[in-house]
Amino acid sequence: MFNKQGRENRLRNIEVGQNQYDLLVVGGGITGAGVARDAASRGLKVLLVEASDFASGTSSRSSKLVHGGIRYLENLEFGLVHEALSERRTLLEIAPHMVHPLRFMIPIYKKSRVGLFKMELGMILYDLLSVFEAPQLHQLKLREATRRREPLLKDEDLTGSVTYSDAFMEDDRLVIETLRSAYELGAHCLSYTKVTKVHEATGACDVEIKDLENNKIHRIRARQVVGCVGPWTDIFGNEALPKWENVLRPTKGVHLVFERKRIPVSQAIVMAVEERIVFVIPRDNVVIVGTTDTDFRNNPTEVNTDSADVTYLLSVTNKYFPTLMLQKSDIISCYSGVRPLVKDKSASEGKTSREHEIFDHSPCITLVAGGKYTTYRSMAEEIVDCVIDKFPFEEKMSLRASRTKQPLNPRVTAEKIDRLLTQAPTIAEQFQVPLEAVEYLARRRGEEALQVLQNMDNTGDIMERLWAAEARFCITHEMCFNLVDFYWRRSPLFLFQADHGVRYLRLLADVFATSLGWDELQKQEQVSRLEKQIAHDTQSLR
Repeated sequence: MFNKQGRENRLRNIEVGQNQYDLLVVGGGITGAGVARDAASRGLKVLLVEASDFASGTSSRSSKLVHGGIRYLENLEFGLVHEALSERRTLLEIAPHMVHPLRFMIPIYKKSRVGLFKMELGMILYDLLSVFEAPQLHQLKLREATRRREPLLKDEDLTGSVTYSDAFMEDDRLVIETLRSAYELGAHCLSYTKVTKVHEATGACDVEIKDLENNKIHRIRARQVVGCVGPWTDIFGNEALPKWENVLRPTKGVHLVFERKRIPVSQAIVMAVEERIVFVIPRDNVVIVGTTDTDFRNNPTEVNTDSADVTYLLSVTNKYFPTLMLQKSDIISCYSGVRPLVKDKSASEGKTSREHEIFDHSPCITLVAGGKYTTYRSMAEEIVDCVIDKFPFEEKMSLRASRTKQPLNPRVTAEKIDRLLTQAPTIAEQFQVPLEAVEYLARRRGEEALQVLQNMDNTGDIMERLWAAEARFCITHEMCFNLVDFYWRRSPLFLFQADHGVRYLRLLADVFATSLGWDELQKQEQVSRLEKQIAHDTQSLR
């Protein structure tokens, strides 16, 4: 199973000698998860290791958008935009429970850097590059139509707007589901496991990995090693390769989260600030505002939101929505991450390319940096192509083709979600829960919603019963080891609840303790750790 017991079983097998792999993937973010899934789908024996929880780095700290990238049209990166739009369509198909269409509006003012006519031409090109397969094609709206649609927008000097379609996603869950799929295809995936030594031998790499749960060292041998460590690329490169030259220009991205009623927009809003773009993104009962894009030179583990980031995003949002008069006290949460951008010759940080680059100068070690979240699947396919190109011809010919355009989770297809929604009234009556709870779970988990419902307690507050059942499912099926994992990367409790889900903390601590065998001291340590993490991640809001 894709859970803690399964992890421990795999480490025991490594200890007794089942430690030979075709491919070792270092890094459990979206790129590493994509590479593991792609390689396993072709028939390779794959091990993925992540030093922390899966998706604990940049991959859970994005703008949570699946999009082509309007701004990249200005950089003339048509290939990147076309690839991203093609992958947007694929992700909408293979992950309908985590990737959803979203309408965007770009308001245009008299002094906007790009006028209404030029923006209209850009949107025509955007639709062309999507081969007209967007959820909905763009529309031009003049001033009055724009005002009716979004009355809170700044009215002065408004000339009109364009609306277009992209998508939003649950970035952390997309990583987990990709890894679950990789696991079901045969990959071995270990979180809280750190690579401590890589020695390139003839035709393979001898690698030491450390189980951070008990500090035990295990040794494996991998024919190829792929580093998918995002903003840690230069750190890993310097450790693994003797002549590595730093390739990254990391930048920090910060997002603020507000209650939806505080910024009651009907669609996502694109706010242009000089050469940057800041989004206002509605998500259920909240709105995400972001992002910043400033150089970041420290260790990526040290990234955090500071008061200057908060002030900047508030000022931009208040400029576009002057009547809202947003203040720091309106923010319910925030998050920040580091983008692993590849250095280029661009003089403007706002125009740094999001193209990825593969570094395979070593016979057995490949590193990848850069890239867009949206294109992770096609990027992973290219990385695996690069790796297997080093294999003997006969062996390459014996491998299967990549199968990553199949649904991430065959239990959660669009058809199965629709069928469950049709059956929702009957299911609600069967389990004695509100219809809304069944519909929520059906959209979120497809057929696996029934497993969650079967794990629900029979009495008590419906939200407490629902979160407890979700926690049990994540512990059993999603490699969730602790409360911080659950609050930050398996559920929206920390980000999207005004109290960060603290009202459920004691209940969920009991669920984890029962499921994972914690004693009272361990349970209290977990509660304390979560409270400290909340304090750390919200310190700039105080």
